[in-house]
Amino acid sequence: MQYKNLGRSGLKVSQLSYGAWVSFGNQLDVKEAKSLLQCCRDHGVNFFDNAEVYANGRAEEIMGQAFRELGWRRSDLVVSTKIFWGGSGPNDKGLSRKHIVEGTKASLKRLDMDYVDLIYCHRPDVSTPIEETVRAMNYVIDQGWAFYWGTSEWSAQQITEAWGIAERLDLVGPIVEQPEYNLLSRHKVEAEYVPLYNNYGIGLTTWSPLASGVLTGKYNKGTIPPDSRFALENYKNLASRSLVDDVLKKVNGLKPIAEELGVPLSQLAIAWCCTNPNVSSILENMKAIDVIPLLTPTVLEKIEAVVQSKPKRPDSYRIILRKWWHELKAKKKRDTGTSKKSGRAALDILTKEIIGRGTKKEGLYYMDDFSLGRANN
Repeated sequence: MQYKNLGRSGLKVSQLSYGAWVSFGNQLDVKEAKSLLQCCRDHGVNFFDNAEVYANGRAEEIMGQAFRELGWRRSDLVVSTKIFWGGSGPNDKGLSRKHIVEGTKASLKRLDMDYVDLIYCHRPDVSTPIEETVRAMNYVIDQGWAFYWGTSEWSAQQITEAWGIAERLDLVGPIVEQPEYNLLSRHKVEAEYVPLYNNYGIGLTTWSPLASGVLTGKYNKGTIPPDSRFALENYKNLASRSLVDDVLKKVNGLKPIAEELGVPLSQLAIAWCCTNPNVSSILENMKAIDVIPLLTPTVLEKIEAVVQSKPKRPDSYRIILRKWWHELKAKKKRDTGTSKKSGRAALDILTKEIIGRGTKKEGLYYMDDFSLGRANN
């Protein structure tokens, strides 16, 4: 097992980690969980992920009890949990200071731990100011309940705003984002988040490398094995969205590549995720580590030819401005009445149209994908 720094932090996490979503509390009891966790440790895994919402908190209880009965040193483990969905009450969900503080304390009680190494904001909360969330996460860190904090399924703009607030207030910013990432879902990791890696040193702990099991190949022809997650009542809607002809065609196209390498399709899919240098840890199968060296550029090209899911990188703001400037010059040639002053005004309008979806904050224009640089007005 290899260990990587989580973003720019000094925290080292195993390249593969274990996540308790679906399994603990839904499919596994404490005895089975202990066997699974022991297998993880035997293979060098030190990173274990949970959330307050998993099995309505039961997943945290099972993980905590299993760790306690296994007798492992807490300092040998990296444990994370996530806060957002805590209950049905109006203040039992979201990222308000109240729920972050109360939710964190409740999670620690279920885990039977004094602290977690990492705590995530499980989703963005549009009803709570990001500054309130940043301050609350720093309070959690100051209390010693967590060492670091991160986000899950936030947009690049939201993470950028959180970092701007943290820097302005001299607070700790998020060090990690946990998005979905697999051969069928790539846009955020390979396009939208690109500026975050260099600007803020954001690391990634990705989830669903097997696309909820679709990339195992076990759902061939749309059949649902009775012991799979898609057979669970709560996941039938996800099954109907995932098991479509186009997806299954891609999965079947990947099988010959896995067979040529002599590995299961599931290990091929997970190892492919590991080839992204910005991914610190992946929540899944340990044996995929052995497959990573087999993924030569030729093999990766074969995979891409099948899935054809590589997102187009967004143009930089300079390229966009250049395109629009040439359009403006062409318009000026057609319209001889355009003065230099009105041309400048038109450029200002065009620039703001480029910014479009974004907003101006502290002299910066922000879009979903990247910052357009410092504004002149």
